[in-house]
Amino acid sequence: MTDTVLDVRNLRVEFPTRHGTLTAVDDISLTIKRGEILGIVGESGAGKSMTGMAILGLLEPPGRIASGSIHLSGDRIDALDDRAMQSIRGRRIGAIFQDPLTSLNPLFRVGDQLVETIRLHTDLTKSQARTRAKDLMREVGIPAVDERIDNYPHQFSGGMRQRIVIALALCAEPELIVADEPTTALDVSIQAQITALLKRLCRDRGTAVMLVTHDMGVIAETADRVAVMYAGRLAELGAVEDVVRRPQHPYTVGLMGSIPSLRKDVAELQMIPGSMPRLNAIPQGCAFNPRCTHAGPKCRRDQPRIDSAGAACWLALEGATA
Repeated sequence: MTDTVLDVRNLRVEFPTRHGTLTAVDDISLTIKRGEILGIVGESGAGKSMTGMAILGLLEPPGRIASGSIHLSGDRIDALDDRAMQSIRGRRIGAIFQDPLTSLNPLFRVGDQLVETIRLHTDLTKSQARTRAKDLMREVGIPAVDERIDNYPHQFSGGMRQRIVIALALCAEPELIVADEPTTALDVSIQAQITALLKRLCRDRGTAVMLVTHDMGVIAETADRVAVMYAGRLAELGAVEDVVRRPQHPYTVGLMGSIPSLRKDVAELQMIPGSMPRLNAIPQGCAFNPRCTHAGPKCRRDQPRIDSAGAACWLALEGATA
């Protein structure tokens, strides 16, 4: 088995409209290995969730993968039809979304939902699937599973519901989990518990995790590597410690400066001026150049690509001048 679970190469996602074609994801390449958590971070509209939806095969029409490829443990999946992708989702790729109530049916007991998912993707009997459901609930930290397995979603707290969703994602022991903002709807203490749980499951099971979030603090605490996205493009890619401590791209520097810290006596957090550009108005050259205080003529003229240092920034290229 290859050590690389997810291999995305030159992915481009487009939305054809009567006013022209909008590019939501532009030439994205990334990999995730077994037992690794790759964080995808950026502001709303950066293309993070769209990348995840493309990997899951859940792009809403007229969205389409215009070019590039997606491989799962060596198998190409971007060209599969809907029926073939249905057999992969849940079995080989699990998904965790922001609001657990959108993933859980309020009319059915959580145990029944777990059992149904387990039996859909395995050959276990109903009794065996129920035993497996209890084991999964224990693994994700649900107490008193003999009683709680027959509860309805509304009888769980937000954090416990998210744990159930994680158990659902693990039912078929997938190779990859796409977690899209899994902690946003939770308070800080529960958020820390969920991120710790994801790290433990990743370590113990060898599952690859793609963690989509807008929170650089969550990335710093959870991920092994991080991909910073801006306007559908990769701005920076590298090990979390390198990106957090020595960010190369001005956008990443701004994201790091906006994180509150108890270790620093800062009267006012940094703010990145402006906002994410609309898909029909992405600037020429570096998409971040209208908001960058260091931008020069080259930044406004030519689009940079990820370099050996891991930043798509002309200022980060050795010997280059903007």
